Amino acid sequence: MDRLAAFKHIAAQASRGELTFPANVNASLRLQQALNDPDCHIEEAARLIQADPLLAARSVAIANSVAYNRSQTEISSVRAAVQRLGVRTLQSLVAALIVRQIGSQVSDPLLSAKIHQLWEHTAHVAALSQVIARRVTHVDPDTALFAGIMHEVAGFYMLSQAGAYPQVMEGEPEDWVEHGEIEIGRGVMSHLGVPDGVVKAIESMWVGLRALPPETMGDTLLLANDLSPVHSPLYQRPGATTLQGARTIDFVVGEGTLNAIMSESAHEVQSLYAVLML
Repeated sequence: MDRLAAFKHIAAQASRGELTFPANVNASLRLQQALNDPDCHIEEAARLIQADPLLAARSVAIANSVAYNRSQTEISSVRAAVQRLGVRTLQSLVAALIVRQIGSQVSDPLLSAKIHQLWEHTAHVAALSQVIARRVTHVDPDTALFAGIMHEVAGFYMLSQAGAYPQVMEGEPEDWVEHGEIEIGRGVMSHLGVPDGVVKAIESMWVGLRALPPETMGDTLLLANDLSPVHSPLYQRPGATTLQGARTIDFVVGEGTLNAIMSESAHEVQSLYAVLML
């Protein structure tokens, strides 16, 4: 089986829902389903989050981050964190946990290093997406955070399967974009219950077309991806820059340049990134 055949085989399994996940992912998926219930109230959400020590700690940390603690009033309880964050942000935290768990059982050092770099990239893109959504494109910041967390889920799943299909690590990076990312990504996101609007935004990012100035959720993800200081280990899209190099982007966004907006938001981005990396 060559690399393209391996991609097709994994993608076919994903489209049929025949996905191989670590056991802890299934527990997190049940938590995600509970939070997705429109009748899930704050008290119930707090009880669910408290049952997971990692999520509980991360919820309090993100509630105290610059992005969410505008009043600079520190909190120390999960219930207060849930009240400040709301259920939608908690859904993003659970999504982050699921994405990280997908590759958690990989033991090969080279694959583990790629998974770690991919998560660093993902955390930067998620943090940048939320700020860009609020400050630049004016799409929903909560959805942008969630979309940023999910945008590389195909890569995480592919790397988690590389032990069984070593061929996926051979060949050129373009093969992944052209033959692996889209089909595997669609199958995995369908199984994880990612909303259609987020799937479409991620698909538009895969295509790589962007309006200038950026306007849509897909534009938001593309810009965040380009500005991330850590690139994906699987493929670096043409034209990607860095946050430090944003000064080279000379188009105007609203009443200020992109560089000025991102410089003003740098502490907010770093704070949110640090929480996602916990």
